[in-house]
Amino acid sequence: MTPRAADRSRYDRATAHLDAPVAIVDLEAFDANADDLVRRAAGKPVRVASKSVRCRALLERVLARPGFAGVMSFTLAESLWLARAGFEDVLLAYPSADRAGFGELVRDPKLAAAVTVTVDDVAQLDLIDAARSGGQEEVRVCLELDTALHLLGGRIRVGARRSPLRTPAELAELARSVERRPGFRLVGLMAYEGHVAGVGDAVAGRPLRSRAVRLMQAAARRELAERRAAVVRAVRAVAPDLEFVNGGGTGSVQHTAAEDAVTEIAAGSGLFVPRLFDHYSSFSGRPAALFAQPVVRRPGVGVVTVLGGGYPASGVAGKDRLPVPYLPEGLRYDPQEGPGEVQTPLLGSPADDLRIGDKVWFRHAKAGELCERFDSLRLVEGDRVTDTVPTYRGEGKTFL
Repeated sequence: MTPRAADRSRYDRATAHLDAPVAIVDLEAFDANADDLVRRAAGKPVRVASKSVRCRALLERVLARPGFAGVMSFTLAESLWLARAGFEDVLLAYPSADRAGFGELVRDPKLAAAVTVTVDDVAQLDLIDAARSGGQEEVRVCLELDTALHLLGGRIRVGARRSPLRTPAELAELARSVERRPGFRLVGLMAYEGHVAGVGDAVAGRPLRSRAVRLMQAAARRELAERRAAVVRAVRAVAPDLEFVNGGGTGSVQHTAAEDAVTEIAAGSGLFVPRLFDHYSSFSGRPAALFAQPVVRRPGVGVVTVLGGGYPASGVAGKDRLPVPYLPEGLRYDPQEGPGEVQTPLLGSPADDLRIGDKVWFRHAKAGELCERFDSLRLVEGDRVTDTVPTYRGEGKTFL
């Protein structure tokens, strides 16, 4: 029996009493992935990206492990909710225009002490001030650095379009604006190198593309390490008491941790290890989060149809954004239909061994977005479900 076949047997036994659709997290794999992130971070704390987890119980589980500290959140409403629930260090990694949320933040000492907001424009500070309505609490501020690699004099850009701030002078100028402004305190700097951390460099069957990605990422790491160090020096000259410099992501943990200027690493997808993280030469993880759909039809030889399954991930539309049939091994989508809104035909010889009501296990393309489809996660240890925990959706929280 192959390791994947053994996993399928375990998951089928663990969930035999449960009807599909169902989502699980294999806790042994989850914990092993957490240990690997800590190992690669080489002594620097890992801040957990909540968008990749979207389950409070699992955030609490990983933060209880040595080597993890703090949450990186994705909306202000989520940040306030987590802070009220007892999370004491929440970095909102994206600028917000949530005026009501900022009004709550500046009126509540507990929230103001726990939540740090990210800005890259003075206009964002103006919006916060306009939302104060008498609230006097000091707002903790983090600046974001643009990490994109510019080639051919800037004519080619590689990297996500995030912050407009690239140079030490630009970051230092905004730092001075924060420091001069009553009601704000500059405490951090962040930079997410998604073109390094979120792009696989060892795609099966595509050796030329993989080599090109490795060359690009090596150049990007060198350029960013030098520029990030200069930015940190410039910002610390304005704000000597800067508390943290956050960088990285699951795919770049060990590289980012090697930079002296960086004090903490961000990661989240590496806990679940969705399919987009199968293609890295520098690390490998264990798939920890899966979902199952039930077989509801047997249209013919070598074909079964499961209920639902059309759960595409965000990003540029393409096959790499689709969930992948994982267990049993050997199933594939019908190219004429793909994964459907209410039914999904699957082709392959394993289909002939599946009966009505059997489960087919899938892996999502990305991490936390799976939790937007399910109210709960069944936590599996060995061949048993040992707990059921709500996702954000299960707690009635859909922040985006």
